[in-house]
Amino acid sequence: MTASGPSPVDVDEGKRALLRAGLLDWGGPARPTDALAVAMGFSDAARLSRETRALRQEIERTGSLTAQEWQPVMPAVEMVFVSDVVGSGLDWRFTSGISDTPTIETLRGLQRELPRWRGSVRFTLDFTLDNDGRVTNPDPNRPRA
Repeated sequence: MTASGPSPVDVDEGKRALLRAGLLDWGGPARPTDALAVAMGFSDAARLSRETRALRQEIERTGSLTAQEWQPVMPAVEMVFVSDVVGSGLDWRFTSGISDTPTIETLRGLQRELPRWRGSVRFTLDFTLDNDGRVTNPDPNRPRA
């Protein structure tokens, strides 16, 4: 499977439950900035809740996403679980109903199953670094810094 290919990655119900809980928190206690939302692969903070809702519904409906759809899901779930600044952090076990140890075990399982976007695998969002050190994204629908 390639990082940009249409092949879906299927996940079992336990992993879907974790993913749903993580994506749901972006519409609740988590507080992203535009920069963080874009870095995770979403349009902006205002649309993050809507975009995570659509991904959550697709996970619920089919149990799978394409490799490209996984790219924003994993950092969103990882960030909301870990960060006490922008995510659920220490409140994760209350907001998700899942304690830390099974969350980490499930996330590691997902990381092993899904394609890797660093190293030899190309990251498909096409961010570039200009000579002045600014990160740009050629997608006109994404906010500029």
